[in-house]
Amino acid sequence: MTLLSAPAEAMPMGRLRLSDLPRLARRHPLVLIGGGLLVLLIILALAAPLYAGDPVNMDPFKRLQPPSAEMWFGSDNLGRDVFARTIFGARISLVVGLMSAACAALAGLLIGVIAGYSRTFDNVVMRVMDGLMSIPTMLLAIALISLTGPGVGILIVAISIPETPAIARLVRSVVLGVRERPYVEAALCGGARLPKVLWRHILPSTIPALMVQSATVCASAILTESGLSFLGVGVPPEIPSWGNMIASSRLYLAVAPLT
Repeated sequence: MTLLSAPAEAMPMGRLRLSDLPRLARRHPLVLIGGGLLVLLIILALAAPLYAGDPVNMDPFKRLQPPSAEMWFGSDNLGRDVFARTIFGARISLVVGLMSAACAALAGLLIGVIAGYSRTFDNVVMRVMDGLMSIPTMLLAIALISLTGPGVGILIVAISIPETPAIARLVRSVVLGVRERPYVEAALCGGARLPKVLWRHILPSTIPALMVQSATVCASAILTESGLSFLGVGVPPEIPSWGNMIASSRLYLAVAPLT
């Protein structure tokens, strides 16, 4: 058998169909398991009002109760349902993570395209981005929140600002490579306006890298939100969050370890 006649196994590059899922599961089982768990978590968080109790309802007579049929995860020091607070806390974490990733992606895309295509602003913009990247994300978020006070909105802004430089540098590198392509130069020579060239030829090339980096930012934002809430500078205490739940429950770990 010669090299030319050898069969080549290649995965088709068409759209993913339902019939391809069994083959995908055999090739990448961990990806399928992780994706399934993520989808399940999102569904549970979105449907929380349909099956979970009131996360802020307090009952002093049911403080620090162990898990039971009424309260699956027990109750906290104020008699609140820990299971309901866990599920509703997932909603806060997902909202903060997704919104922070979206804000950072939009800002990073705009800055990266401008810096990658305009040599005039490249050095100035990138030096500002380098300065932001040198500051720890948690420290910068704490500094911003301390100026305005805790809240979901300011928390999203405080997390998205430190995450923007990484996306901006990634988009800039993609734009620097694409702007020299022959089809971009041909479009400009053909009389196409620069905004049209950016929209039709350059921006689509940045989408794959932008999506991957945005997913990383979303995961990092969820961890940052939990850490800030644990320190007491994240969401307000009355809003259920995984961070402030851990912070309050650690004080009663020796008294009620099951809650």
